[in-house]
Amino acid sequence: MSLDSHQHFWKYDPAVQVWIEPQWTILQRDYSQEDLSTLLRQSGFSESIAVQSSQTEAETDFLLQLAAAPDSIIAGVVGWCDLREDPDTLHGKLIKWKSSNPKLVGMRHVIHDEPDDQFILNTEFRRGLGVLAECGLAYDLLLFPKHIPPSLTVVKEFPQLTFILDHIAKPFVSETAKNGDHILLPSQWEGDLRELALQKNVFCKLSGLPTLASWSSFSVADFFPFLDVVLDAFGKDRVMIGSDWPVCTLSADYNRTVNIVKEYMFSRGFSEEEKKNVLGDNCRRAYKISPL
Repeated sequence: MSLDSHQHFWKYDPAVQVWIEPQWTILQRDYSQEDLSTLLRQSGFSESIAVQSSQTEAETDFLLQLAAAPDSIIAGVVGWCDLREDPDTLHGKLIKWKSSNPKLVGMRHVIHDEPDDQFILNTEFRRGLGVLAECGLAYDLLLFPKHIPPSLTVVKEFPQLTFILDHIAKPFVSETAKNGDHILLPSQWEGDLRELALQKNVFCKLSGLPTLASWSSFSVADFFPFLDVVLDAFGKDRVMIGSDWPVCTLSADYNRTVNIVKEYMFSRGFSEEEKKNVLGDNCRRAYKISPL
């Protein structure tokens, strides 16, 4: 019954997946449900949340079509549309998508690639977030640590909107300083993340971890100090496991990726109920997905 809260499908087109670097050859092909389904089952998962990887409405349509298949492993779709457009047009578009496929559960914008670090404070964008809330959809926050403060302003502005923070806001484990055996966590990331977590309408994905570390040469324990902070800040009822497959394969295969969180929970003595929450129930609650 476990649910992977974050993965991607695409038909590879370098003009669309513009974020894929030339040297990332492993990502330069199509990725389908057939590619993921066996990996899910082997790691004890039954479903996933398919998240946009390009900022086109065509991809939202593509993901919703995949999710509509009778044997689909997709429990929910986090799509993309321009939240800055006319609010009536936006509202109609979201309702049309949602009525045609109730698996539409949220939207995302690649904020951390915008040249303006204050992008999320854009008046039209914030207006669009209000429309999302009216339509009962969630919003995924894709941030670097420097984007947390302006995002906090917006999270406070929309307490009725559920926000899900992707990839623990991407503190780069590979760049963490050490003093002997003591790990010096990024102070900006930790302090701002703790403040963001005080807002009860924010959940956090324990996702995308391998690519935050030294690729292919990390140890599972490298992530534990970061996960300690996240769990202390958000608690065990507002965090969820996610792979970020296939992007994670730049650094680790699917099983090794999800085992980071599984081994962390084992090392910290999580109860069976707490594990069940992190492995799926929190995700279903955040995205308003009915249990199987």
